[in-house]
Amino acid sequence: MASWGRARAPMVARRAAVVVVVLYIVLVVAASAAADERRHAQVLMQEKATLLQLKRGFALLSPALLADWNESNADVCGGFTGVTCDWRRQHVVGLNLSNMSIYGVIPAVLGELSHLRFLDLSNNHISGAIPSLFTNLTRLQDLYVSTNLISGAIPPAVGNLTSLKNIDMSGNLLMGRIPEELSNLRSLETLDLGQNQLAGGIPPSLSELTNMYYLSLEKNSLSGPIPAAIFKNCTRLGVADLGDNNLSGEIPGEASSNLANWFAVLNLYNNNLTGRLPRWLANCTFLFMIDVENNSLSDELPTAIISGKNMLKYLHLSNNVRFTSDHGNTNLEPFFLAVSNCKSILEIEAGALGIGGRLPSRLGSMLPPNMSHLNLELNAIEGPIPDDIGDVINITLMNLSSNLLNGTIPESICRLSKLQQLALSNNSLTGDVPPCIGNATSLGELDLSSNALSGSIPSSIGSLTQLAYLSLQGNRLSGGIPASLAGCLGMLRLDLSRNLLTGEIPDEVAGIAKMSLNLSRNQLGGDLPRGLSRLQQAEAVDLSWNNLTGAIFPDIGACAELEVLDLSHNSLTGVLPPTLDGLESLESIDVSDNSLTGEIPPSLSKCTTLTHLNLSYNDFVGVVPTAGVFARFTSLSYLGNPQLCGAVVGRRCGRHHTWYQSRKFLIVICVCAAAVAFVLTILCSVSIRKIRERLAAVREDVFRRGRRGGGGSSPVMKYKYPRITYRELVEATEEFSPDRLVGTGSYGRVYRGTLRDGTMVAVKVLQLQTGNSTKSFNRECQVLKRIRHRNLMRIVTACSLPDFKALVLPFMANGSLERCLYAAAGQTAELSLLQRVNICSDIAEGMAYLHHHSPVKVIHCDLKPSNILINDDMTALVSDFGISRLVMSVGGVANAAVDVGASTANMLCGSIGYIPPGNQTPSNTTQ
Repeated sequence: MASWGRARAPMVARRAAVVVVVLYIVLVVAASAAADERRHAQVLMQEKATLLQLKRGFALLSPALLADWNESNADVCGGFTGVTCDWRRQHVVGLNLSNMSIYGVIPAVLGELSHLRFLDLSNNHISGAIPSLFTNLTRLQDLYVSTNLISGAIPPAVGNLTSLKNIDMSGNLLMGRIPEELSNLRSLETLDLGQNQLAGGIPPSLSELTNMYYLSLEKNSLSGPIPAAIFKNCTRLGVADLGDNNLSGEIPGEASSNLANWFAVLNLYNNNLTGRLPRWLANCTFLFMIDVENNSLSDELPTAIISGKNMLKYLHLSNNVRFTSDHGNTNLEPFFLAVSNCKSILEIEAGALGIGGRLPSRLGSMLPPNMSHLNLELNAIEGPIPDDIGDVINITLMNLSSNLLNGTIPESICRLSKLQQLALSNNSLTGDVPPCIGNATSLGELDLSSNALSGSIPSSIGSLTQLAYLSLQGNRLSGGIPASLAGCLGMLRLDLSRNLLTGEIPDEVAGIAKMSLNLSRNQLGGDLPRGLSRLQQAEAVDLSWNNLTGAIFPDIGACAELEVLDLSHNSLTGVLPPTLDGLESLESIDVSDNSLTGEIPPSLSKCTTLTHLNLSYNDFVGVVPTAGVFARFTSLSYLGNPQLCGAVVGRRCGRHHTWYQSRKFLIVICVCAAAVAFVLTILCSVSIRKIRERLAAVREDVFRRGRRGGGGSSPVMKYKYPRITYRELVEATEEFSPDRLVGTGSYGRVYRGTLRDGTMVAVKVLQLQTGNSTKSFNRECQVLKRIRHRNLMRIVTACSLPDFKALVLPFMANGSLERCLYAAAGQTAELSLLQRVNICSDIAEGMAYLHHHSPVKVIHCDLKPSNILINDDMTALVSDFGISRLVMSVGGVANAAVDVGASTANMLCGSIGYIPPGNQTPSNTTQ
C-alpha cells in the first residue's frame, strides 16, 4: 500500500499542473476575448457617434425620421434604421437611407465609416457636390445616390474605389466630363450616369471595364462617336443605354462574338447617328430591345436582325432618314413574316421612315396576339387596311395615319376592346365610320380626320365613356351631331370641322366642361347652344363659318379658362356681352362677319392676355375704346363698321351733351328743323335750276370742242365708272392671298383678281402707313380720270374707305417691260428687235400725249421699265402716276393742277437709278 501511494503522488501532481495550466489558458483567453469585445464595442461606439453626427449633418423633413438614431439606443446594428453590421457585429458595413426625405449636402463625416460596403442615398433631396472624404470608402462595393440634386463634377478619385461593383448616380445635376479614372474599377458591373448634364465624349477607356454588364449614359449632353472598343472588349455587356444625347457617327459595326449570349438592349434614341443598324445584332440570341428612334439612319427594315428573336419585345425605328421594305420598297410581307416569329414582341414603332408597299392581307394573323403598339404613321404604305386587323386582340395603340391607304375602315376594328388610340387620319379612306365603333370601349383617342368618309356620325360613339379626343374633321360627313356624344363626359377635344353637318348644335354636347370645341365650316344652324356656358375648363371654341343665329348670351363669360373664341362668319345678332371680361385667359376673339350691334364693351380691356381681336363687318356703334389692351389693335380689327368712330378708325365723334333730352330742347329743334327744311326747299329749287343751266352749257361746250377734234372727255364720264365694293375685291383676290400677289413697292401691293363676271383685273392696294400714300392715291386718281390714250393705262374704278384705298386697273398678262427685258436665269429674252422698236414708239406716243395733248399737262416723274406694262397684243402702256405732277391746266382746272403738284414739291420724285440729276424733286422737274 505504501508503495502504491508513493507511485500515485507524482500522477496527482501532474494532473494538478495540467489543471493549473488549462485554467491559466482559459483565464488568458477569456481576458483576451473580453479585451477584444471591449475594443470592438469601443469601435462600434465610435461608429455610432459617426452615425449620430451624420444625422445632425442631414436636414430631415420630419423629426420622426431616423428617430431611433439617438444616444440612448445602444443597439446600433439592430436598432438603427437602415444600418447593417457585419456578422460579428463589429462594424457598420451597410447604410440604406433611400426615400427618407433627406435634404442638404452629404456630410463629410460619412467618409469615416471606412468599413462601409453598401451605401444607398437614392430618392432624396440631397444637394451639393460629392465630398472629397467620400473617396475614403475603399471597401465600398455598391454606391447608389440616384434621383437627388447632387451637382458639380464626378470626382476622379472615385476611380480609387477599386472594390466598386455597382455605381448609380443617375437623375442628378452632375456636370463636366466622365472621368477617365473610372477605367480603374475593373470589378465594375453596373455604371449608371444617366439623366445628368454631363458633356464631352464617351471615354474609350470605359472599354477596359471588361466585367461591365449594364452601361447607361442616357439623357446627358454627350457628343462625338460611340467608342467601338466598348462592344469589342466588354464581352459581358448586356445593356447599352446611350439615348438622348448628341452622339454622332455610325453605330460600331463590329462586336465581340461573346455578346451573342449576353447583349439584350440597344438604346440609342434621340442622337445624330448615321449609317445603318449593326449586323452583329442578328447573332444576339437574347435581344430584348432595339430603340434607334430620332436619328439619321438609312437602312432596310431589319428583317434578318429580328428573325427568330423570341425574347424581342420593343422595336423602335421611327423618325430616321429612310428605311425601305423588300423588292425596292414595295413588299412588306417578309418583314411582317419575321415579326410573326417574334412571339414576345409588344411594340413596333416604324413611323416617318418612307416605308412603301401594301399591308399583308393576313396582317392580323401575322402579328403576335400580345402586341400592344403598332405605329406606321407618315410613310407611303398603300392599299386597304386588312380585314383581319381585329384579330390583334390585345393591341392598345394603332397609328396608320398619313399614308396612302384607301378603301373602307374594316368593321373588325370594333372587336379591339383594349384599343385606346386609333389614328387613321390623312389617308384616302372612304365609306362610313363603322356604326359598331362604340364596341371598342377602351378608346381614348379616335382620329379619322382628313379622309373622304361620308355618311353620318355613329351615335354609338356616345358609349365610349373613356374617349378624350375625337377628330373627324376634313371629311364629307353629313346629318346632325348625335346628342349621344354627351355621354363622353371625359372629352377634352371635339373636332368635327370642315364637314357637311347640318341641324342645331345639341345643348348637352356643347356643355362638356373640359372640352375644346371646333365645329367650324359646316352648315349648322339655330341659336348658340346655352351649354357653352358650362365649358368652364375649355381652352378653345370655334364655331365659325356656319349659319348660327341669335345672340351671344352673357353666361359665356363663365368659361374662365377659354383662350380662343371664334364665332365669325355666322348670322349672330345682339350685343357683345360685357361679361366677356371674365375670360381672364382669353388670347383671341373673332366675331367678324355677323350682325352684332351696340357699343364695344370697354370692359374687354380687363382681358390683359388678349392679343387678337376681330370685330369687322358688324354693326357696332360708338367710340372705339383705346384703354388697356385696346391700344394694341389697329383699324383692321374694326373694318366694315361705319358707325364706329374714334382715332383708331379715323372718324371723328360728335359731341354729346347731357341736356339733349330736355323737352324745351326738343321743341326748339323741331321748330328749327321746320324752318331749315323750308329754306332748303327754296334753295334746292334755285340750285337745281342753275345746275341744269350749267350742264346745258357744258354739253354745248363739249360738243363744240369735240367738233374741233379736242381730246377732252365729257364731265359725265366721271360718273360712268363701275362701283366695286371692298367685299367684291376680297372675293376677287381670294382675301388678298399671297398666291395672287403680282408685285410690291413703297406704295403698297398689287394683286391679280377675277371679278364676278370673269374679268381679270389688277388691284393696287395702297399701304396707308406710308406718310404720302393718301396724297399719292388722290394724285393717281386725278391723273387717270383726266387722260385717255391707247398707250396710257386706264382706270377701271377705285375703292376708297377711310382705312382702305385701292385702284382697279386692267390686268396685263404679259407683265412689265422689265420682266420682258431681263429674263430669269436660264431663259432667253422674249422681245425681238421689231417688238422693242414698237414698244419704244408706244412709250414715246404716250409721253407725248401727257406732255402736249392731254387736258392737263402731266410730268410722269418715275418712268422706268417696271412702270411700262405690255398687253396681250404687245402694245406698251405707261402706268403708275402715283408721284406724277400736273403742271398746267387745260380747260379751266388750273387750281386742281396746282394742288396736286404742290403735294409732291418736297418729295424725292422717281426711283434711284432712273432719276436725271436735275429732276430730284418736282419743283425743278423738266420735260
